[in-house]
Amino acid sequence: MQGIGPSRAWAILKDAPRPRQADVFGYLALDFQASLATIVSHADLAAIFMEMDADDRADLYKKLTDEQREALMPALAQAEREDIRQLAAYEEGTAGAVMTSDYASLSPQLYAPQAIEALRHEAPNKETIYRAYVLDADRRLIGSVRLQDLITAPTGVRVADIMERNTHAIRVHDDVEDAARKIARYDVIALPVIDAQDRLVGIITHDDALDVMEAEATEDFQRLGTVTKLDSSVATATVPMLYRARIAWLMLLVFGNIFSGAGIAHFEDTIAAHLALMFFLPILIASGGNAGSQSATLMVRALATGDIRISDWGRVLGRELGVAVLLGLSMAAAIAVIGVFRGGRDIAIVIALSMVVIVIVGSMIGLLLPFALSRFRMDPATASTPLVTSIADATGVLIYFSIAKALLSLP
Repeated sequence: MQGIGPSRAWAILKDAPRPRQADVFGYLALDFQASLATIVSHADLAAIFMEMDADDRADLYKKLTDEQREALMPALAQAEREDIRQLAAYEEGTAGAVMTSDYASLSPQLYAPQAIEALRHEAPNKETIYRAYVLDADRRLIGSVRLQDLITAPTGVRVADIMERNTHAIRVHDDVEDAARKIARYDVIALPVIDAQDRLVGIITHDDALDVMEAEATEDFQRLGTVTKLDSSVATATVPMLYRARIAWLMLLVFGNIFSGAGIAHFEDTIAAHLALMFFLPILIASGGNAGSQSATLMVRALATGDIRISDWGRVLGRELGVAVLLGLSMAAAIAVIGVFRGGRDIAIVIALSMVVIVIVGSMIGLLLPFALSRFRMDPATASTPLVTSIADATGVLIYFSIAKALLSLP
């Protein structure tokens, strides 16, 4: 539908039942929803809002202009207005910003048949009823119960007798990525969100967690390519938007590569005396950058998933150093054979030794840069392939020609 434009999309959608319209709205990209909202009348938009899931309409509300919001809110029921304002008030990136208030709750004193009857009445308006949350008189979360356990429980059993008390939850202002990781780790349909007083304020469902993880993976991939965050998808991004997202890092890396050129200029005499060295320069520099990029990619992903923590850097450093030495020796053995035929034994020794050192240094740069950025509360994905490669290139030039000058100047 998004490929046909907002006007045509609404022409198709306007005759559908309200629940169907709300469902379709929820599946569309937010930017497209906002475009549709400019075409739909205030009355139609209010009716669609009333049918949408709580989290979906809060997301769309944040995309509307102030004028649209002022026209929309009076047309909504009081409960919906308050719910939208509450959900839309949470800061982006927090659990509260993606949670929904459409959760099923039960009293611990209810008998199993009473609980099932209560869920039967709540089901049409709730995101999920497969797990209900047990609250005390002050709406504090004290446990959860599965629908399966309620159905199979004897008639005289209360909810308090079969509920799970160690319910995993997350605070409303915690990072939404932590919520997504908890849902994946504990394999739950939804994760309850509580406030500072342990009161239940919403839930994050598994489908919303998948959206969060997909968005985070997309952002990490963009940063790995030194592309700043796009305000829309690549399919709908404009030329100026794509230009702004890419030019800053490219310009920075251009000036960073000046150091590589300066390093080459510094060793002009050594290069002039041994022109064969230039033949191997691209191979050695690329090898260091590639080794560093591999290390950075592994570390960025491991830090993002929680597989390793900042405090693990020492243990990981020792292991990576061993791997880098083995990689360097293997690559040195391969390139040394070519060095013998191209420049003789002395050149082969320089190339082999340089390869080992450059691969080790490049790997260490790729490993340590994500840890350093995380230590200063920066996104480790910023340690991207182009950044690591640029640093490794400049370092590799200095290492290569320093070794060459030292060895080839010997009598």
